[in-house]
Amino acid sequence: MSAVRITTADGQAVTVTSKTDTVPDWTSRYLGSWWTTEPTTTLDGPTVSADLDETDLLAYADVVEHSTPDTIEYAGTELLIAQHGDLITAVQADRALAYRWDPDFRILRIVGTDETELATAAARLARELMRAQLLADGWHILHASAVTAADGSTILTLGDKGAGKTTVGITLARAGWCLLANDRVFARVDEHGNVRVLPWPSAAAFGLGLLDALDLYETVRTRLASGERMHPTQHQRVTDALLAGRRTPLWKANGKGELKPQFWPHQLTSWLSMPLATQGRATGILFPQITADAEPRLTPSTRGVQDGDFFTPETEDRYPDVFGLLPAPGDSPLLREHLGALSHQGLLMGHDPAANALVLKEAVARLGA
Repeated sequence: MSAVRITTADGQAVTVTSKTDTVPDWTSRYLGSWWTTEPTTTLDGPTVSADLDETDLLAYADVVEHSTPDTIEYAGTELLIAQHGDLITAVQADRALAYRWDPDFRILRIVGTDETELATAAARLARELMRAQLLADGWHILHASAVTAADGSTILTLGDKGAGKTTVGITLARAGWCLLANDRVFARVDEHGNVRVLPWPSAAAFGLGLLDALDLYETVRTRLASGERMHPTQHQRVTDALLAGRRTPLWKANGKGELKPQFWPHQLTSWLSMPLATQGRATGILFPQITADAEPRLTPSTRGVQDGDFFTPETEDRYPDVFGLLPAPGDSPLLREHLGALSHQGLLMGHDPAANALVLKEAVARLGA
């Protein structure tokens, strides 16, 4: 049996165990760039136990089949879920995975027949168990990118979908800041009135056009052509486009969103030269807007913090709480108040990376960073 313990900078911890080394190794690779991971022999606290086990897979599938399961989309595929007492059993047939959550022992058992699918699911659910602990401890999740300076001061970037949060994060990370979050961040007001922030570890997705504009496309293509692999959630069409040198953005079959290159967290540093941060203290907020032909400039920051900047059970579309892991959501008036009191700056960006970098330098200077 192999086990790894994952710990946040705030001290919350989850353990992942498996009979195959691939699962804890994968968890360390997926979560270890932002949270601490280390081998352990202590199996206390919330635990994910993940194994290649066709017998248990068939047994769990039989339990669900002879129930009246609910059907929900989870991580992009259909999941059938049944509850008997406190035990929750679920099956993802498309991925040959089955799950059982025992809240009394706080153990989430995952079984499957494919090593990659099993390891991916184990890392994802370990993160969900960690999310449950952080939310119970008063943290909230913001839809934001974040970069951190050496002294821990952190700039948050808020905005609607497509506003440029990722562009701001990448541009500042390439200018010497440490990337703390690409899309989500945990935030909480501490006893001193500071807005503390923690990362949400995940694969990072950057569009083909953005990589090209930032002169990162050839770096990625060369790495991929040499045999290195990107995150397994990356669509094959994206891989084929990168290998062929095609830069035109790709779109999902349903037209709802772009297909993007997907990076392991450690590849942000090893491939793209972006250092990562494990925690920070928010000192300012940027509110960007991207317009293709715009001349980048500072703008009045009239947007402010909005309801849509907070992830809630109603807005969580990809990872709904199917196993009942998360506590009832609390309100966030204190966090909203402190976020509203931070220095903030609006800015307009275009598609010229150099011009964007200049206006961002001016923007963070206005924030006192």
